Amino acid sequence: MIDLAHSIPCRTQDAVETEMLLTREWLVANGLGGYASGTVSGVHTRRYHGLLISALPAPLGRVVMLNDLAEQVVLPDGTRVRLGQEIKAGSPPQFYGPPILSEFRLESGLPVWLYTIGNFVLEKRLLLPHLQNSVHIIYRMVSGDCPVRLELWPAVHFRMQEAIPDTPIEEDYSITLIGRNRYEISSGGPVRQLRIALYGQGPAFIVDNRTIQPIDFWMEEMRGYYSKGNLWSPGHFHLDLQKGQDVALVASSHSWETMLALKPEEAILAEKQRREHLISLAHPASRTGTAAELVLASDQFVIKPAGRKEDAARAQATGYELHSVIAGYHWFTDWGRDTMISLEGLTLTTGRYIEAGSIIRTFAYYIRDGLIPNMFPEGEKQGLYHTADATLWFFHAIERYLEITKDRAILQILIPKLLDVVDHHIRGTRFNIKVDPADGLLSQGQEGYQLTWMDAKVDGWVVTPRAGKAVEINALWYNALRLLETWVAEEQGNQAAAYLADHAARAYASFNDRFWYSDGGYLYDVVDGRYGDDPACRPNQVLSISLSHPVLEASRWDSVMNVVSERLLTPVGLRSLSRDHPDYKPTYSGDIRSRDAAYHQGTVWAWLIGPYIDAWLKLHPQDKAAARGLLLGFVTELEDAGIGFISEIFNAEEPHTPRGCIAQAWSVAEVLRCWVKTGGRDDPE
Repeated sequence: MIDLAHSIPCRTQDAVETEMLLTREWLVANGLGGYASGTVSGVHTRRYHGLLISALPAPLGRVVMLNDLAEQVVLPDGTRVRLGQEIKAGSPPQFYGPPILSEFRLESGLPVWLYTIGNFVLEKRLLLPHLQNSVHIIYRMVSGDCPVRLELWPAVHFRMQEAIPDTPIEEDYSITLIGRNRYEISSGGPVRQLRIALYGQGPAFIVDNRTIQPIDFWMEEMRGYYSKGNLWSPGHFHLDLQKGQDVALVASSHSWETMLALKPEEAILAEKQRREHLISLAHPASRTGTAAELVLASDQFVIKPAGRKEDAARAQATGYELHSVIAGYHWFTDWGRDTMISLEGLTLTTGRYIEAGSIIRTFAYYIRDGLIPNMFPEGEKQGLYHTADATLWFFHAIERYLEITKDRAILQILIPKLLDVVDHHIRGTRFNIKVDPADGLLSQGQEGYQLTWMDAKVDGWVVTPRAGKAVEINALWYNALRLLETWVAEEQGNQAAAYLADHAARAYASFNDRFWYSDGGYLYDVVDGRYGDDPACRPNQVLSISLSHPVLEASRWDSVMNVVSERLLTPVGLRSLSRDHPDYKPTYSGDIRSRDAAYHQGTVWAWLIGPYIDAWLKLHPQDKAAARGLLLGFVTELEDAGIGFISEIFNAEEPHTPRGCIAQAWSVAEVLRCWVKTGGRDDPE
């Protein structure tokens, strides 16, 4: 197995380590949208933490099935030692008791814990078999001179992952013995059963039906949400643990036939082989070190949506699989914009061309009124279309797919759909997305909606109102017109493409006339907005240079990039607003209103490093080493927040603390893509 490991020693108990154990999180996904996740310490601090969050068909969505598993070792002298450390209430909570956890590490993206109890050392591993709503939790005694007993107390509260933790517990939970070492926990609610199988020596179950209360999800309190809830436990299982032998608990929301198809040792081998195969498929420059870790991280976002069975059946009938991209864990579903921005890094850089083509076909099917969906809400079959840029990013994703795969056959399917997209935009489509006949620029905006990627909204308050002609929307529009012009000319001839060229030429001329802010030496963020032209210095202007067909005339590139570099660039991406703006917010924290007020008002976004590097290399094409240097700040982030991942956002000021989702698709994708683009070898010395 390729050696990719992060190791975190856990023996001391000072304040820094306490914070680290509670804020460093692990996550393993299953390729369906489901996952398992928690903190290094084992203490669940979010409502999204759990050992099995299953992705179930609509209208359920992702459901917390196995919330927790309390673990206790009974030593030969009868002493009972809990593996998960106890915590004291507070903000943040503090540990008390002996530091039993001695090490946490990721091995090729899979979590491993080591517990030391005197002369005994126990190892725990966790994995989710690919495309299964199942979890395998495997224990081994690494050292110890005699057997010990392992007691496992499952705790459940079947609820949608977004539901607040104090959603009432069903009163009719029950556990049933199905066969030798097989059990079912059942509920009278919409989610019916969790199946559990035990593997190992001397398994037994002791009935001790009880409600566990209160569970305090500390991070939810910090984020301004209700943070307390109850769990139900039927009792505990026990198994005998001897040196060198594995015991395991497997839990699943699948049928017995599916969950028992792989024994724990077979599941470990299969997942290791699958991950080795993923590394072998990837670009040669991403098969070791940091890039290889990002390849494995990328895999966690590419899914076959479990909830949309009818769409999956239709896709299979036409010869392909339904694929999409989870935008971020824990709370995002699949978003059109994020998927298109991420597609190259997640699938093309990693050599997963079949999945890339499937994603493009999937979203082509969902086009309605010239738009691809902005997002698919949790547990819903239909997408929401309130976006002005996702569809334009679709053209960019197609271009990257064609450039790398040379799959020209797909154009026969796409060109009619893409022509329809352009025609809808020219005539006008939903949400007042339309080309202004006066200047050929694309405008958008409808009361109560936020249609660009800067989309924070709370209690009806659109935090960054950008209705009008936004700079990146028009950069993407021009790029889309030029791309489609090329494809139509190649497939149907220049005459068929002539009107696309005319629209592109007009948009180019108007863009350079309207968007240049001469007093600042950069671009307006929005023109013809509700309050006129907006000179706020934001990163969106970089797209006028970075795309394959830059809409900004080259003589102005250097000035724009100098301003962006001086005001917005950080080691972990670009600020969303320059410091000198009165709305600038240096930190992203507090309740939802406080966070959304800062979301696009200074907060650093990791994904923006991708367009920045693309633009920078157009000015400095020979200096890839310097461009690679712009990525080095992300290396240490693989050991912070979501271990092995890159977070969604960061505070605008040093130390640029990670915030938002602990694992974000476009953050991982753009760093990986640029790592390969700027290198050809592994991490610099």
